[in-house]
Amino acid sequence: MEYRISYQNPHLQYIDIEVKFAAQGKEITKIYLPSWRPGRYELGNFAKNVQKLQAYNSNGKLIHSKKLTKDCWEIGGGNSEFVILKYNYYANQLNAGSTYLDEEQLYVNPVNCLVYQEGYIDVPCTLKIDVPKNYKIAIALNESGKNLFKANSYHELVDSPFIASPSIQHHSFEVAATKFHLWVQGIFKPDWEKIESDFIAYTKEQIKLFGEFPVTDYHYLFQILPYSAYHGVEHSASTVIALGPAYSILKREERYMDLLGVSSHELFHTWNVKRIRPADLWPYDYNRENYTRMGYLTEGATTWYGDLMLYRSGVFSDVEFFKTFSQLMDRHFNNPGVLNLSVADSSFDTWLDGYEAGVPNRKSSIYVEGALVTFLLDHEIRKSTRNESSFDDLLKGLFRDAYMKDRGVTEEMYRTLAEKLASKKLTTLFNKFIYGASNMSPVLKKALNYLGLEMLIEDAENLEETSIGIKLKGQQVISIYPHSIASEAGFKVGDQLMTLNGIEVKDDFSNWLEFYKEDQIFVTVYRQISGIKQLSFTNDSKRKFYRKYSIKKIDKLTAEQQENFNAWKKTT
Repeated sequence: MEYRISYQNPHLQYIDIEVKFAAQGKEITKIYLPSWRPGRYELGNFAKNVQKLQAYNSNGKLIHSKKLTKDCWEIGGGNSEFVILKYNYYANQLNAGSTYLDEEQLYVNPVNCLVYQEGYIDVPCTLKIDVPKNYKIAIALNESGKNLFKANSYHELVDSPFIASPSIQHHSFEVAATKFHLWVQGIFKPDWEKIESDFIAYTKEQIKLFGEFPVTDYHYLFQILPYSAYHGVEHSASTVIALGPAYSILKREERYMDLLGVSSHELFHTWNVKRIRPADLWPYDYNRENYTRMGYLTEGATTWYGDLMLYRSGVFSDVEFFKTFSQLMDRHFNNPGVLNLSVADSSFDTWLDGYEAGVPNRKSSIYVEGALVTFLLDHEIRKSTRNESSFDDLLKGLFRDAYMKDRGVTEEMYRTLAEKLASKKLTTLFNKFIYGASNMSPVLKKALNYLGLEMLIEDAENLEETSIGIKLKGQQVISIYPHSIASEAGFKVGDQLMTLNGIEVKDDFSNWLEFYKEDQIFVTVYRQISGIKQLSFTNDSKRKFYRKYSIKKIDKLTAEQQENFNAWKKTT
């Protein structure tokens, strides 16, 4: 397969794609555009961006092409030696997994826009990128000629996003036998010395865990944007990270910490997901959903270890790590959906409603719940072995027993190895917190106490969240806690607040709620279908709903807790 990407008028945001493939003597062959992209387990209708597709034989004559499904075409090969497919793709979306073109850059995630021939997904292919002479190209593929790159298979090709731009910044450093490239597109004033120091520290910690890095060159492709953004996508030898606004990344207390967090997370994916991968995704099938219940491993363990590697390496202080840990607790306990759908079933259902919240209080997050399950399993292993083993060993074991044997991880393999390391059955933990939706609070408190940590619970900053159980965005109700005062009073998601006890409310609903906390309260809301409604309720100080959760060290640790804490901070 030979691919060529070019464009003519960047302001129109259409890229031109040409694909040459052998006809193989077939009268008809099928070509496909992926239905989804690895790293985001939901269907994506990429084919909707194809404006015009035509096929030609080796003599340049237009031949038969017909669309069969939303992302499959049949092409007439006839007696032609090869077929040339020409089509264009609308590239107007800019995030870590998209494809984008303007006067400043050509940014392509090939999985969005490059087709493959049925039956030839594992054959080598080449990619020619036609851009102006002053453009630099950031890509993980090996270059075999001027702007000509080669891939061992379609899998490697579409796992290699690239940015081509005249203004892209480049910085590199080496750790062990690997060269790490930092490519930055956008308005950014980096402190390379600081960034390099922090990146080297957490990179060394990750390599220390697994023993070696899987590739000799690794590329960070940063899209630094002028507006708020936070998104990363993992690849085998690279990652794309979209972050903004640019000015906030310079300050350690703002987006710079996010830069470190998402970068460590995506680097950890180089092992966990790109190599330690559920058997359900081994190999990738781009034509359909690849259902897996192991989101607690793919994203959950990566979420936990991304921050833990920053902490162990000293890049994150106690305060900074406990802040990220607190955010996990806060998101867990303030999501009533965790008691309705397990993390395993929520993983399966990412294909149903993607990464949106979905209907109110329906599901849990594979990132949050998976991270907490990882913490609990780590605790069980450490406690049973007096810190001789940990979840670190589980990851190394999966790498050894699955990836190194060219196969994916099964749920049984994951559980068997966890129980082997813990030297006991973990039936309760798996049934309650991975395959079930039980209250995690008691076991979390025990696991925290083992390390000399404790959970603090306070009222939320917004009074309406803790006292009556609603969350607001502006004046709109976006969430209601089940069986709360707000739920019993008849509030509905989508309600627009108008007045409280006859007083117009805007951004001061909490203030008036506090003012009338001992009185009967009447609230008028506007509903799009049924119009204005009046609701009433009284506060009850004994009832609490959305709360604020945080983690801190116990003031005075026992010798055993201190020993456990010290062991926990070290890579085994």
